Amino acid sequence: MRRFYQTLCILLLALSAVAPAHGQIDPLYAQYLNNPLVINPAYTGLNKELNASVSFRKQWAGFDGSPTTFNATVHTSLFDNKMGAGLILVSDQIGEYKNTMAIGTYSYKIQMDRTFISFGLQAGVVNYKGDNNDLNILDENDPYFRKNMNITKPLFGAGIILTNDNLFLGLSVPRMLKTKGTYQGTSGSVEGDVYTQHFYGMASYIIFINERLRLKPATLLKYVQGNPLSVDVNAVLNIDERYGVGAFTRNFNTYGFLAQAKFGQSFRFAYAFELPTGSSVGSNFTSHEVTLGLNVAVFDFHDIQRVNSF
Repeated sequence: MRRFYQTLCILLLALSAVAPAHGQIDPLYAQYLNNPLVINPAYTGLNKELNASVSFRKQWAGFDGSPTTFNATVHTSLFDNKMGAGLILVSDQIGEYKNTMAIGTYSYKIQMDRTFISFGLQAGVVNYKGDNNDLNILDENDPYFRKNMNITKPLFGAGIILTNDNLFLGLSVPRMLKTKGTYQGTSGSVEGDVYTQHFYGMASYIIFINERLRLKPATLLKYVQGNPLSVDVNAVLNIDERYGVGAFTRNFNTYGFLAQAKFGQSFRFAYAFELPTGSSVGSNFTSHEVTLGLNVAVFDFHDIQRVNSF
């Protein structure tokens, strides 16, 4: 597949992309309200039960080489809900480049009346892989486009969350290490950035309308050095604590809706749809995200009444 220019356009258009040719970006999610663990390790075990989920996201469907992300997470509270442990697996591909991550997460929680402060850490490995064999490269000796880039690096992250019955505040840096790589070409080698840190701030507030309805407005801020601040704004209406419908915008150039349904006491299904505008990639390339989840009380101290849940 000879898609050099299309792949390059994707890398330039991604709002959180970093400047170097091989700069990698964090996976993009629309359903971080359902599973904040993907951006903040402090969420590990915060809702006092065992949680497992799998999610698939296709961004800009119909655009050759567009981002495709798969993630699987599992986490649970431990030791009378004072600690949490979890695991995150991610496969994220953009054009010819693929990131694969395996991450362990840990949290320690402090309760003050009905307010919780959770401190989270995560550690793991990430593999950056690029196959340039199918690209039309103008300069075959360009070390930034060497054949079959394959770099494995450790990763560390941290986060903090404050939450109570109504309020949720979170700050995190999922990957704290700025990663560099050496690219070899026939004319020599060059060192370049592989990854630059992403900083996240998340806030939400639950408004209790009546016994059946709750409204949850939220925002997510994401910052990468050398790039504009990315802002998500959304609101979700929860019905009978079983169904949720909402709308959101990202930087006011992408709009979408999301829906979630709970089946029985343990299973949930969620779907998000995004429609870019002409100031993004155009309305022809929609995005879709599907999540299947499981919530279950495993230990005696687990509480099915989840903290500040969607």
